[in-house]
Amino acid sequence: MSDEIGSVEEGTSSHTRSRMTTRMEIAGRVSGRRHWTVEQKLAILRDAFGPGGSVRAAMERHEVGSGAIYTWRRQAMSGALTGITSPAVPSFAEVQISEPAMMLPAPSSAASGSGQIGIELPSGVRLIDTLRVQPTRLKRMQFGKASEKLSHEIAQLELALEELEAEAATVSARRVDPAKLDRPAPVRALPDHLPREEQRIEPEHGNCTCPDCGGALRPLGQDSDEMLDAVPVHWRVIRTIRPKYSCRACEKVVQAAAPVKAIARGKATFGTLAHVVVAKFDHHLPLYRQAEMMAAQGIDIDRSTLAGWAGQASALLDPIVSRIREAGLTATKIHTDDTPVPMLDPGRGKTATGRIWAYVVDDRGAGATTPPLVWYQFTQDRTGSHPQQQLTSFTGFLQADGYAGYDKLYTTNRVTEVACWAHFRRKIFDIHATKPTSLTTDLLTRIGNLYRIEDEIRGAPPDVRRRGRLERTAPLVEALRTALDDALRRLSPKSEMAKAITYGRKRWTALTRFLDDGRLEIDNNIAERAIRSIAIGRKNWLFAGSKAGGDRAAAIYTVIETCKLNGIEPQAYIADVIAAIAGNWPAARWDELMPWNWRPDSQTIAEAA
Repeated sequence: MSDEIGSVEEGTSSHTRSRMTTRMEIAGRVSGRRHWTVEQKLAILRDAFGPGGSVRAAMERHEVGSGAIYTWRRQAMSGALTGITSPAVPSFAEVQISEPAMMLPAPSSAASGSGQIGIELPSGVRLIDTLRVQPTRLKRMQFGKASEKLSHEIAQLELALEELEAEAATVSARRVDPAKLDRPAPVRALPDHLPREEQRIEPEHGNCTCPDCGGALRPLGQDSDEMLDAVPVHWRVIRTIRPKYSCRACEKVVQAAAPVKAIARGKATFGTLAHVVVAKFDHHLPLYRQAEMMAAQGIDIDRSTLAGWAGQASALLDPIVSRIREAGLTATKIHTDDTPVPMLDPGRGKTATGRIWAYVVDDRGAGATTPPLVWYQFTQDRTGSHPQQQLTSFTGFLQADGYAGYDKLYTTNRVTEVACWAHFRRKIFDIHATKPTSLTTDLLTRIGNLYRIEDEIRGAPPDVRRRGRLERTAPLVEALRTALDDALRRLSPKSEMAKAITYGRKRWTALTRFLDDGRLEIDNNIAERAIRSIAIGRKNWLFAGSKAGGDRAAAIYTVIETCKLNGIEPQAYIADVIAAIAGNWPAARWDELMPWNWRPDSQTIAEAA
């Protein structure tokens, strides 16, 4: 947890800081020591999480890593810190951390007598409840995948919450008899589409006679309970048998035609191909890991074989990818962004930096019912010719960042620029994060007010959004422009803050274009969300092996992410559609295979062909 979240507000009283100093004098100076006593650990925890303290300050003061501090906190909560012998050390009482307040548990009276720090379940529950609120609150602040959205802090909070919930469950299991719980567990129905396997448990002495008096039993009712069960990935072998028949009169041999195979002379079904590509590109499991998981179940498939299966799936999906792009170019508004992807460059003996570009059509924020879609393009460099070539036939609004490669599109009079407030805000926040000032705080607050209005009108029809923006947002934007101009007059032109403000003022027309058109968005976060899965995936599969490998990844991402935008499960969709395409699905009916038209409960696509 960062100082920004865990530290208390400025202005801590001198009396509080004096008490902190006294505690440290009691615990002793521990700087530079490699082995910490229990008393010293508790003193460091007070400095890290107590009034007026912060993790960073404790790290610097005691020369200890953040990992050790969080480990000691978990030990203190679970009762693992033992051996307290010095009565001079104050008890590890409840300490409060602001924004919002979080409580660390005090030792139980039973534990204090035995020299152990115990965990009081109510305090642990309060801490867990507080941590559950914090990620949700921070996620509501997120406008995109930017540093100012505190993604790192959210990840740390969620990891801490996982461990605390697991510890609380362990403590409860050890101390509490489930049969004695006064509060019943909440009843949450499991999804209806899951298969059910019934287990019927009859009374120990049978269901015919009463165990007390021997009388006859009659049915009275039943209690039922459902639990979610998990089994390993279930592999099976499908054996296809085609009997042969001969005519007794003319000796003609009659036999059914062989079904289409996913791979000629291959051993993988269409469902297997779909599983491999979705596991890699959606679940971020590299092929070598998939091969290891299959080997653990006694299935010896080489990684290169899995790569061939992924390539075949990509080739079969080519018509779908092309049709998604064609449909996207007919839209009136497109969001675009790009992200770097390492690519092997054997000639130079190292990796080069390629790019994956995302082009997204999603008007649901303006109340549209047209299906959302996204297509991706892999390139070996980041030149403006790539988006220019992709959008040659496009006419409408382009929401993007300030990359100069888009400028030639704007000069054609076919494409109108719509700038991104999230990028402008990010430049101010980067300065605020390192050196907050009253100016950065004021500007961030003003921009935040614009987003609050956007949250309220999201999903409304374009005319309602336009009216709300002109009545409520436009005056705030005008006041913000005045504040920016005033700041520029006071700042040195070479200062970082002046450069950040200039970035926005140069694009002011494009930044304010959303005010007068309810179809437009305030930022380009729709595109940023579309490349988030790629940013996560490249940490696992590391790089594209070649230009062809990058193109294959872009094609598969196009199908998977478009499925997800339309609420379709990608693996079921891909398995069904590639089977249809391999079975010579007519080109005149491509639209029936699009993710927004496909339904899992509709007629089997193979039969429809």
